[in-house]
Amino acid sequence: MTNFQLTVNAVVPMFLLIAVGYLSRRLGALSREEVPRVNRLAFRIFLPVQLFYNVYQSNPGSSLNGRLILYAVVGVLLVAGLSILGVKRLVRRQDWRGVISQGIFRSNFVILGLPIAQALLPGDQLGPVTILIAIVVPLFNFLAVSVLEGFRRGRVKTGEVLLEIAKNPLVIGSLIGILFRLLHLRLPALLEQTAASIGSIATPLQLFLLGAFFRFDGLLRYGKPLAAVTVIKLFVTPAVFLTLGYLLGFRGAAFVGLMGVFASPTAVNSFTMVQQMKCGDEELAGDIVVSTSAGSMFSFFLWILLFKTLGAF
Repeated sequence: MTNFQLTVNAVVPMFLLIAVGYLSRRLGALSREEVPRVNRLAFRIFLPVQLFYNVYQSNPGSSLNGRLILYAVVGVLLVAGLSILGVKRLVRRQDWRGVISQGIFRSNFVILGLPIAQALLPGDQLGPVTILIAIVVPLFNFLAVSVLEGFRRGRVKTGEVLLEIAKNPLVIGSLIGILFRLLHLRLPALLEQTAASIGSIATPLQLFLLGAFFRFDGLLRYGKPLAAVTVIKLFVTPAVFLTLGYLLGFRGAAFVGLMGVFASPTAVNSFTMVQQMKCGDEELAGDIVVSTSAGSMFSFFLWILLFKTLGAF
C-alpha cells in the first residue's frame, strides 16, 4: 500500500496539471494556436535554467556515472536502430517512416521524465538524472534529425545536424551547469534564488501546455500505427531495458534516470521538428505525442509500482 501511494503521488499531480491545461483550452482561456509560441518561451528560457540549476546544485561525485551513461546511450542507439529497420520492412508510406521511427525512440525525458524523477527523489539526488539528460537529449536530437532527413532525402548532412544540436537551449543549459560544477564556480545567493525560481516554472508550465495542445479526435485518425507505436514505446521498450537495467544493478537515482530515458512518452517537440522540417506526416507526429502521453499515465503507474516494489529506488 505504501508503494501504491507513492506511485499515485508521483503520477496523478502531473496529469492533473495536463488536465488543467486541456480544460483551459476548452474553456477558451488559451487557444491551441497560442501553445507553440508559449512553448518556445519555455524551451528557450525556463527549461534551460531548470537544467542548469539541477546540475549546479548536484553533487558531481555522485552524478557522473559512466556505467549508467554508457548503458543509456547504447540502449537508445539499439532502440533507434531497430525502429529504423522495422519501419523499412513494415511501413510502406514514405512520409510515415521517419515519423514512426522517431516516435518509438525519442523520449519526453525533460517534460515528463524529469517531473517523475522529482516526485520520486529528493532534490539533492537529481544530479545523475540531470547529467543523463545532458547526454541523452543531444543524442535524441541528433538521431531524430538524422532519421527524418535520411528518410526524406536518403542522406544526412552531419555538419548541419551537429550545428542544430550545439544551438539547442537544453543542451546549452545543461553544459553550463556541468562547467560550473567542474570549475567549482558559485553564483551569488541572489542569483541562485532567481535561477531556482525561474527553473521551478518550467515543469508545471510544460505540463499545462501539453494539456492545452491535447485533442482526443486525433487518436481516431491513425489507429494501427498509433497503437503499434504506443505499445512499443510505453511497454515493450521499458520492459526490456528497465528489466535489464535492474538486473545489472542500477538502483536509486540511476534507475529513475533510466525510467526517464526508456519509459517516457514521445517528446512533444518531435511534432514541431516534423512540422518545421517538412519531412513527414505532421498530423501523425502530433497524434503519436498525444497517444503516448495519454497512455503514459497508465504505463508510468505500472513501472513505478513494479520497480518500487522490487526496491529499485
